[in-house]
Amino acid sequence: MYIILLGAPGAGKGTQAIMLAEKKKLVQVASGDLFRKALQQETELGKKAKVYMEKGHLVPDEITIQMVLERLAEPDCKNGAILDGFPRNLEQAKALDKALGQKSSAIDKVVYIKVSEGELLKRLGGRWICRKCQAPYHEVDSPPKVAGKCDRCGGELYQRADDNVETVKKRLEVYFAETSPLIDYYKRAKKLLEINGEGNTSEVNQRILNALR
Repeated sequence: MYIILLGAPGAGKGTQAIMLAEKKKLVQVASGDLFRKALQQETELGKKAKVYMEKGHLVPDEITIQMVLERLAEPDCKNGAILDGFPRNLEQAKALDKALGQKSSAIDKVVYIKVSEGELLKRLGGRWICRKCQAPYHEVDSPPKVAGKCDRCGGELYQRADDNVETVKKRLEVYFAETSPLIDYYKRAKKLLEINGEGNTSEVNQRILNALR
């Protein structure tokens, strides 16, 4: 089973992907994690991506696509995966469909976690990330048990420089411009499930599970 999770920055996509992967006994494949791992291990794709990242450019679609497809070809993904942060645009979505089609497989469902702009701005302002494992926390909605420390790995929590209001607004504009064609694409394919992403993480998770049933 292949499930894509779509949602703006701050929609809780990463948290929901982890919860869903555990409940569905599937692997969470997060494009951000793949990039970090490829850079650390200095793989061929990691070296290619680094050239663009160091210049502050977006990594080209073909590199991102190849990285995700290589991950999906690994043995632990044989039963499917929860895709988090990929595809980001129409070209990536079509490449993914083509690659899965060659394996006589396909995306089953696309879960779009919808959250209002006001709520997204509030959430992103209080967001903290673990330096080690990238687990997300929030001052109000999901604070760590010990301030400044990750519950999962004990790593230090930090706030990203791009989590101020003006930067967040720009990030949201870019996200929605890129993603609206993607939402239309999956809607036409009758695979899109729109989920209200407001409320606590357990409530949102239950809505997702109910929709997938």
